[in-house]
Amino acid sequence: MIASLDIKIEKTKNSKLNQVDFDNIPFGKVYSDHMFVADYADGEWKDGRIAPYENLSLSPATSAIHYGQSVFEGLKAYKNVDGDIVVFRPQANAQRLNRSSERMCIPPVPEELFMNALNELLKLDAAWVPNNPNTALYIRPFVFATDEFIGIRPSDTYKFMIFTCPVGAYYTEPVNVKIETNYARAVAGGTGYAKAAGNYAGALYPAKQAQKDGYHQLIWTDAKSHEYIEESGTMNVMFIINDTILTAPTGDTILKGITRDSVLHLAKENGYKIEERPIKVKEIEEALKNNQVQEAFGTGTAATIAPIRLIGVGDQKYQLPAVEDRKFSKFILALLDDIKSGKAEDKHGWIYKVK
Repeated sequence: MIASLDIKIEKTKNSKLNQVDFDNIPFGKVYSDHMFVADYADGEWKDGRIAPYENLSLSPATSAIHYGQSVFEGLKAYKNVDGDIVVFRPQANAQRLNRSSERMCIPPVPEELFMNALNELLKLDAAWVPNNPNTALYIRPFVFATDEFIGIRPSDTYKFMIFTCPVGAYYTEPVNVKIETNYARAVAGGTGYAKAAGNYAGALYPAKQAQKDGYHQLIWTDAKSHEYIEESGTMNVMFIINDTILTAPTGDTILKGITRDSVLHLAKENGYKIEERPIKVKEIEEALKNNQVQEAFGTGTAATIAPIRLIGVGDQKYQLPAVEDRKFSKFILALLDDIKSGKAEDKHGWIYKVK
């Protein structure tokens, strides 16, 4: 077991911080000075270290490249009103990383190791956490197989890494989505509930086809019948119809989103009616035809709350009410931001303060 005191730290001699325009940060293209690395071999995680961010040197036979044994997480760090660096629900990310790892035959990362590594890395790169509105420090933990072997079996060795990058908004405008009834993202008994790298690769082609028709993302449906709503691209999806929040239940085809869970908790506390149940495509289509969909939005770490302005069903495109007139999504986004910033009470112990 690697404790925080066992993490070796090599500081960069050439910080890139002064090259960053924090008033104009693209998402996922600018990387902070350091990264955490630990290796798994002989049945244990060892050699935990923080080093300058740099490229990796890998064998062409590295098994993750060939067989996709790779899982990841995404979370964000912020500065609160007191200037402290805080992270939203990182323990939940650690737990989900291990659920994903179990499905992909990857050894679990002890939560203490995950949290210690995160804390030490953020402490070292504290200056990279931006202050500007709608910005954050995005955090990417991931684990991948490293055996130099091209036989199909679980790897004996792995790397656990964390790097960070300052980011602006993931979506710079409300999104257009298409309900996908041909391709499938996940199947029952598959890996849909895991943040496995291959899940996202398989979703790229259908999304690319939809983008040619002016859509930003897809709303996926069940693989068996394509009759039921599942999730949307990189997000869980919610609808508000007749003042009721509707969202599909998580399961082995739908990722258990941490932002999704937080939104539902806060909605219940504030008296909103929620139905977490299977949702038929026909139900949404009828509600769209009758102008009954008051709001639709995605929830996820990258976007937090992503308003949906248009939904495509077959050849029909349905425009939703103006984003500026929506009550719930604006309310819940502001409340989440206030909890993260320290302006609102953290009643659930969701905020982790970097020590």
